[in-house]
Amino acid sequence: MQLTVYLAGQIHDDWRGRLREQARQRGIDVDFVGPQDEHDLSDGIGEQILGEQGSPRWRDEVASQANNLRTRILMTRSDAVVAQFGEKFRQWNAAMDAGIAIALGKPLIVVRDPSLHHALKEISQRAQMTVDQPEQVLDALEYVLR
Repeated sequence: MQLTVYLAGQIHDDWRGRLREQARQRGIDVDFVGPQDEHDLSDGIGEQILGEQGSPRWRDEVASQANNLRTRILMTRSDAVVAQFGEKFRQWNAAMDAGIAIALGKPLIVVRDPSLHHALKEISQRAQMTVDQPEQVLDALEYVLR
């Protein structure tokens, strides 16, 4: 059995790539999908599709439409969702994606540093599992596949 797992959260570092590589090294049969993590493409895709917009606000609006379309399709097709929260970047996208996963009835794994327990307690209570480190996600997925 292979799982498809949507990796939600910020796109400013390579946490997804590291998780994919660790899963490959461990032989865990998971297809990871997620938001467009090429930042410039993510920000500019709306204008690529719909043409130049008149202001930065509308540039963001049309990019959000395309990015939300991608998220909805990939998350709907996924078996589970991982939402990684960190302190360095604002976590609005991770929180929104976690909420969508909960609303869709998708199994959710929250990754957060223990110092963020209080801020994320409601999301953690709705998740199937909350872990402290991304590697623990792989342990959980390995168990599911065992």
